Amino acid sequence: MRIVQTVFGVFHHFELGRQLHQRGHLQKIYSTWPHVRLDREGLPRDLVETFPWIHGPEMLMQRYNFHNAWVLDQTGYANALAFDWWTSRKLKNAPTPDALIALSGSSLKTGRELQARGCRMICDRGSSHQRYQERIVADEYRRWGVDRPVTDDRDTVREEKIYAIADLITVPSSFAARSFVEEGVAPEKVKVIPYGVRLEQFVRTGEPPADRFEILFAGSVSLRKGVPYLLEAFAKLRHPAKRLRIAGSLHPDMQSVMGRLPQEQVEILGPVSQPKLAELMSSSHVMVLPSIEEGLALVQGQALACGCPVLASTNTGGEDLFSDGVEGFIVPVRDVDALLDRMQRLAGDPALQQQMSEAALQRVRLIGGWNEYGDRWETLLQELTGKL
Repeated sequence: MRIVQTVFGVFHHFELGRQLHQRGHLQKIYSTWPHVRLDREGLPRDLVETFPWIHGPEMLMQRYNFHNAWVLDQTGYANALAFDWWTSRKLKNAPTPDALIALSGSSLKTGRELQARGCRMICDRGSSHQRYQERIVADEYRRWGVDRPVTDDRDTVREEKIYAIADLITVPSSFAARSFVEEGVAPEKVKVIPYGVRLEQFVRTGEPPADRFEILFAGSVSLRKGVPYLLEAFAKLRHPAKRLRIAGSLHPDMQSVMGRLPQEQVEILGPVSQPKLAELMSSSHVMVLPSIEEGLALVQGQALACGCPVLASTNTGGEDLFSDGVEGFIVPVRDVDALLDRMQRLAGDPALQQQMSEAALQRVRLIGGWNEYGDRWETLLQELTGKL
């Protein structure tokens, strides 16, 4: 098989690219990041082509805290169109691939043209349906009085056109798949392929303290991640020596909200390194991820590998990683009482916490790595293209 990939930046596509290359299937991967960043991904340079001219400046603006929504919307949309035009030109005279795997939002023009030449197109979406995501996050903004657009509607319209023309849509979790069905996409068109997890850096390095109750949140500190509900639940938690540590960067949508939320016995750590994150997971009694929406949060698998039980919402993909009541808990979104109840159970029952910790370590042995992810993709591609 000959497979082409298109991706904005890296995401999980270079993990997939390595798997396809090892199996002799990767024809080319096109990215919007420069070679200086992509060389570390370990693919031969002749298999990687880049178009960084718009995405690069956009990333620099975000890195230096330039958050003008209008400018970023224009830049992001221009990047999608220009990248699509560029990949179309690149593939015009190239051998026709058997399949194109396009990160959602990319390859509307390119996909149509390749399909006309007999290529099959897969839209690979890393989270819920774009319209579903936009609606649930917009509702969250209204709840907290945040006057900020969720997405550029042009992006949403473009995504839906891609969903319509794609031969298949791949997502990383059952939650994400359900969102597509709710938005009217035929169930047989949506395939779930959970991400692999690199666990080399995530091993238990210690134990949580016996005289304190330590809670960890890891991820972007944003409304989409449900952080306000965690802070409200933590404030009600009864324990003489509790602490909540929040590891991650502050999203602009939280800037006007944080001051209204309880933060006593809360430590805001900011972004942390992977080794530091593993240390935090090992020394926490539970990691809480109350997200409103995301495809599959990899920090859940990482926490389990460190022996840290996970308390997650139904909208994190957690159900595809662990079992409710065994390695942790899964609760409804926006449910402060449920978050409080599960944290209180663990705080009041050290034996339960230890039992879940040991179950988490056992579960990690069943979580597939990226090789299994590659196997699943290879099988799917063979079925779709009819080629071995």
